[in-house]
Amino acid sequence: MSRWTPDARGRLEQAAYELFLHYGYDQTTVADIAEQAGLTERTFFRHYADKREVLFGGADALQDELLRALAEASSTLPTIEAVRVAVEAMTSLFHGRRAHARERQRIVAANPDLQERELIKRASLTSALAQALQQRGIAEPAASLAADIGIGVFYVGFVRWLTDPADRELVDIVHEGFDQVKAVASGN
Repeated sequence: MSRWTPDARGRLEQAAYELFLHYGYDQTTVADIAEQAGLTERTFFRHYADKREVLFGGADALQDELLRALAEASSTLPTIEAVRVAVEAMTSLFHGRRAHARERQRIVAANPDLQERELIKRASLTSALAQALQQRGIAEPAASLAADIGIGVFYVGFVRWLTDPADRELVDIVHEGFDQVKAVASGN
C-alpha cells in the first residue's frame, strides 16, 4: 500500500459505507475499512478517531454553517426568522447528497448506539444554537425554545426529504416546516 494516496478520506468513507451496509456496523472493523479502501489502519486513524466518526464527522461543519448564518442574519429579524435563516443555510451542505444521506440513515437506524450518537449530535446543535441566540440578546427560555423548534424543524424535514416522492430540495421542505410552525403558533 502506498504511503500517500489521493482522496484517502473519501475512499475510507466509501469503503465504510459499503461494508456497514453489507455486513452491518458492528461486524465491520477499522481494519476491514482500511483494507477495502486499499489503505492502512494508520491512515484511517489520521482521518477518523474511530469508525463511528465516518458517519458523524460532518457534525462540526453543520454547526459551523448554522452559527455562521445566524451571525450574518439581520439583527432586526424576529427570533424565529433568524433561526429559519440559519437552519435553511445549514441545508446547503446536503445539496446533491440525498442518496448518501439515505445510506447513512439506514446505517444509523440499524444500530441503537448510532441512534444515541445521532441524538447527541442533535442536542449539541440545539445547545449551540441556543447559546448563539443568547449572544444575540434573546433571553432564556426563549433562546432554548427557539433553538429546539429550529433544530426540530430541520430533523423532521430531513426525514421527509429522504423519502419525498417529489424529490424536493431539503431547503424547500425545511422552509415549509417553518411555515407550518407559524401556522400552529397562530392557531391555524
